[in-house]
Amino acid sequence: MSARQNHTPVKPRIAVLLAAYNGVHWLEEQIESIRRQTAVDLTIYISVDPSTDGTEQWCAASAAKYSDIVLLPVSEVFGGAARNFFRLIRDVAFDGYDYVAFSDQDDIWDADKLERSVAMLQHHQGDAYSSNVTAFWPDGRTRVLDKAQPQAEWDFLFEAAGPGCTYVFRRGLADALKESMLRNWELLQSVSLHDWYFYAFARTHGYKWFIDAHSTMQYRQHQHNQVGANTGIKSLIARYKAIQDGWWFSQVNLISGLVGADFHPSACSSKPMGRFRFFALSLNAWKCRRRVRDKIFFFFVCCLRVIAGG
Repeated sequence: MSARQNHTPVKPRIAVLLAAYNGVHWLEEQIESIRRQTAVDLTIYISVDPSTDGTEQWCAASAAKYSDIVLLPVSEVFGGAARNFFRLIRDVAFDGYDYVAFSDQDDIWDADKLERSVAMLQHHQGDAYSSNVTAFWPDGRTRVLDKAQPQAEWDFLFEAAGPGCTYVFRRGLADALKESMLRNWELLQSVSLHDWYFYAFARTHGYKWFIDAHSTMQYRQHQHNQVGANTGIKSLIARYKAIQDGWWFSQVNLISGLVGADFHPSACSSKPMGRFRFFALSLNAWKCRRRVRDKIFFFFVCCLRVIAGG
């Protein structure tokens, strides 16, 4: 035998978790973009929220056709992507995988999305990865959504790291997240945005998160997006209404309690928000969001809540 031997590099093994609901029009294009990923060995796990458009049947046929697609058994009605992703984390065994990635049903991944994600995690010695995306609309418009501003001291308690469909976790973080979720399963069902909760858990527990300024996927925009691109005045008004009706700050309280955040007591707490806490938050607005315009918006929202009495 020759002293020189060709050793094929071992590809990182990745579990891709995909939550689906009434997505039969987009799933084929998305699944194919995932299966075309370069330099990785992956398995796609699909959980379907009971649908009316044939999504279950399409996914079952694909799982029967391809060995790298696994369809989880029919489960309860989730009523939103967050609870569907929680189910995926609970029910998929991560043994044998190096990384866990998350996928929506209606996007298109660049062929090197996962290869780049892994490379960036290794280069930056990170535990979690997210990236910018390129939003695209049916009329042909496109726009890069910039989520790669420097991370702030408390930003993870008030926003996600970007679209959850860009997230890639090292196995250690995925295991720790699953363990914590199982301990808090009932309370977790009230969390509306899984990507925000995941980011908060990772940062609170000291995991290093890298946000890539490079766009790694095409982020489809359509009328059925649960959470889409935050662009334009309509998006700003919708965000303001969500804050004013109490939903957003209730999620802040819930997520802070679930992840065990322990910071300035006037800034974040599981206790109800009051005038003093909103005043404290307004003075710390630069610590609570990443983007400058969001820091300013956050400051004025907190000031209005102080005036209104909380």
